[in-house]
Amino acid sequence: MSNPDLFESLLVRIQLVIPLLLAALFLPMNAVAIDPFSTEDQLKYGRLDQSVDVNHCAKEKISTPLTLADVVDLALCNNPQTRSLWASARGQAAQVGVSTAAYLPTLSASGSVSNNQTQTGSQNPINSVSQNASLSASYLLYDFGGRSATLENAKQLLIAANATRDATLQSNFLTAIQAYYALLSARASVESFKVDEAKAQESLAAAQARYQAGVATPVDRLQAQTTLSQAKLNRIKGEGDATNAQGALANIMGFDASQQYTLQPLADVTPDQVIEQDIGKLIADARLKRPDLAAAESQIKAAEAQLQASNATGRPTITAGAMAGITNPEIKSNSIGITLSVPLFSGFKTHYQARAAEAQIEGKIAERDRLANQIALDVWKAYQGMLTNSQALRSADDLVIAATQSEQMILGRYKAGVGNILDTLTAQSALANARQQRVAAFYNFLISRFALAQAIGQLDLTQLSSQN
Repeated sequence: MSNPDLFESLLVRIQLVIPLLLAALFLPMNAVAIDPFSTEDQLKYGRLDQSVDVNHCAKEKISTPLTLADVVDLALCNNPQTRSLWASARGQAAQVGVSTAAYLPTLSASGSVSNNQTQTGSQNPINSVSQNASLSASYLLYDFGGRSATLENAKQLLIAANATRDATLQSNFLTAIQAYYALLSARASVESFKVDEAKAQESLAAAQARYQAGVATPVDRLQAQTTLSQAKLNRIKGEGDATNAQGALANIMGFDASQQYTLQPLADVTPDQVIEQDIGKLIADARLKRPDLAAAESQIKAAEAQLQASNATGRPTITAGAMAGITNPEIKSNSIGITLSVPLFSGFKTHYQARAAEAQIEGKIAERDRLANQIALDVWKAYQGMLTNSQALRSADDLVIAATQSEQMILGRYKAGVGNILDTLTAQSALANARQQRVAAFYNFLISRFALAQAIGQLDLTQLSSQN
């Protein structure tokens, strides 16, 4: 056979294995788009599922006045950590699919075309072409619970990934709320400083009027001017703090700090008085609902399953197999059988794998217990903080009322020529401090309610409507 004929013959035969090669190359790529085991359905959506789907994030809403719900929605949607958490959970869901695949048989096909040339002495070379194709199947019948333990390990790690995602999202949720109220608090402080500045301007006008009437000294006017300058300085610093708070909130929502936006006005409501609750029940509820504790529990179960899988690696396996093949058109072969594989010695590898798994279980249990104690402390501190802020808010309201009445009375006396400028300025300073304390107490109380919800593990979108 001439070389051109030989080359053409090889091309014809290679065409026989091209479909097999294409299947091997492109099947993994297509497999990414399918989910035969519905692992994506096992991505448990937690309490924040309405706010973490990045596909529904609409940055266009930044052009409209934002509610607190809008702020939280943008913060969760546009946070890169959110995408990372969901990617991690999807990856773990895929691992469940990997472990489930062990319950299905495996199929493999192979094929080859080769040209053989032999020459003896001075004789012409003899060319021969051989073709081989085979299809084999293998199915694991029994492995003493190894694959079931591996699947359980993957499922528990998925539960832990879902819970860890929810815990982190709740933390980000609270961070967005804190930034939102920090901005509102800063803006309320600016408005309070403007009122203080107007009051200081009124005192200066009264001092000037009394000086011109000859019933006050220049000291009165200078002291009033000093107070006015201080009020202006406080207002300017407050405006700077408000600008920084606005940039910080824009950053949390996933925008540049220079992004312009507006917030819907917050109704000046008086929060309901806090009713004392059973702190023991709150702690018990937190241990049932906190997603980070649920993640710790799942980590323990995953470690226990890993121990079972490690023990199973040192035990026999029973596998069924079948094969059909053809070598050239003339020779055909078929086989079917059961294989028993008994590991005899692995250099103590299985033994130490089991010891490592046992130590991991002990570590996971210790971490779970530490977290349970920390949760009790978190709930205690959050609850006491809410009670303190509730009482502080009521006291701040009383303080503002008393300081307002005192300032009005003393300023009226000064204008009437009875009081002195020091008493007037002191009363105005006390009123200014009372207003600032009321602003801080009001927003601290609002934040503390959400902080308690987060500590218990109940922070979600329903809290935004139930607490505002």
